[in-house]
Amino acid sequence: MATSALDTVIGGTTTASDPQGAANHFKKGLECEKTGDRAAAIEHFRAAVERDSQPEHVFRLAFMLDMVGEENEAIKYYTQLSKRTEPHINALVNLAVLHEDRGEMHDAERCLRKVLESQPNHARARLFMKDVGASKEALYDEGDQRDEAKRKAELDTPVTDFELSVRSRNCLKKMNIRTLRDLLMITKPELLSYKNFGETSLVEIEAMLTQRGLRLGEGLDQGFVARAAKEYIDSLTDRVDAGTLAKPVGSMDLSVRARRALQLLGVQSIGELAARTEAELMGVKNFGQNSLDEIKRKLVEMGLSLRELE
Repeated sequence: MATSALDTVIGGTTTASDPQGAANHFKKGLECEKTGDRAAAIEHFRAAVERDSQPEHVFRLAFMLDMVGEENEAIKYYTQLSKRTEPHINALVNLAVLHEDRGEMHDAERCLRKVLESQPNHARARLFMKDVGASKEALYDEGDQRDEAKRKAELDTPVTDFELSVRSRNCLKKMNIRTLRDLLMITKPELLSYKNFGETSLVEIEAMLTQRGLRLGEGLDQGFVARAAKEYIDSLTDRVDAGTLAKPVGSMDLSVRARRALQLLGVQSIGELAARTEAELMGVKNFGQNSLDEIKRKLVEMGLSLRELE
């Protein structure tokens, strides 16, 4: 059946438009609101909206619902007002506050941006925008902390917890690789350089890491190497002067090829060089035995040597 021009659609229900009746209920709603009778005020505002959904009527109903904790219904009416050709500014601000209370920061920010697009100097919207920004940063920080804790727990998992052959387990144990973190700090050349460690074990370990979205040597790309190197360098200070360890590798008077290899590895100090293994150096493109012997000789002159896998 066709709807007359005087009909109004409210919440999916078609009702006859009654501007005068709506005005009377709205007036009574305001009177009840002043006396503190919120329940009665809501009933009158609801009746006003049903008879004539003027923005003023809808906003007052949403506001009172908001005041008594009926957030879902308040959001429904605030959202109706926010979708108008000329959005209701106060409805947008109040809607933003409700979204923020629920932790829906992106929705809150979207509402506030609509306010500031039309009224850039709206004091309340600007203030809430700062609060939303701070809340978003806090949420990101909490998320990062949870992710970091989860990642740390995974990396600290003993390699014995994974399904590896006895041969692979024994090799990793002899190399002092106890956890998944240790395994990510080892490169393929390092593993293959260890006695009795063969291609079969390598394939097995790489397959296990791939299932977890990881790979050998990944820790070297994520900064773990810096912490590991620092721990190793600290252990050297008992027999070598800290000043010597801190000297740049440029002071070692190395050949061009050796210097380039160290640059590719990001090695800057003598201590960082001593924290590397032969396999790490030999894994650098165009780095040969002559360059390795040169570096080892220079380190021996300073009472040092390259780190060895146990």
